[in-house]
Amino acid sequence: MSRAPIALFYGSSTCYTEMAGEKIRQVLGESQVDIFSITETPIIEAGFYSRVILGIPTWDYGELQEDWEDIWDEIDQVNWQGKRVALYGLGDQVGYPEWFLDAMGYLHAKVVALGASACGYWSIEGYEYEASKALTSEGTQFVGLALDEENEFDLTDERIQAWCAQISREFEL
Repeated sequence: MSRAPIALFYGSSTCYTEMAGEKIRQVLGESQVDIFSITETPIIEAGFYSRVILGIPTWDYGELQEDWEDIWDEIDQVNWQGKRVALYGLGDQVGYPEWFLDAMGYLHAKVVALGASACGYWSIEGYEYEASKALTSEGTQFVGLALDEENEFDLTDERIQAWCAQISREFEL
């Protein structure tokens, strides 16, 4: 089986994270990205790729989406050493401003602690929230692409286009 250069894994309850993943794949090129739902494909498959994109929504008060929660311990079984990993997250900065994109922050911290080399950081400019666990230590960037389909769906395509151009460079494609 021939593999694309990039694997994209997502968990999605409402299909917005899946739709964002499909848009990312379309922008990067369908031949460039193998896309997987973590409910259908074990996360251990990420081990076969050197470039990985992970898509995770934040639920309620900074909680993991249930698909990611179900496989959280399995993430430890992947050899993340030497892998370039970019994340995208979905959140609601109006309804849950104190927990905006927290799940993306948890996932970033986990894969980096396991040896992944993170890329795809994204500016906080243009967002209004109170707190987020998905910020870099300087607090000037999110640890991945920040999407808010509840309140800023009109900005999603533009953000995905810009982020895909950025990670194409960072993935050295």
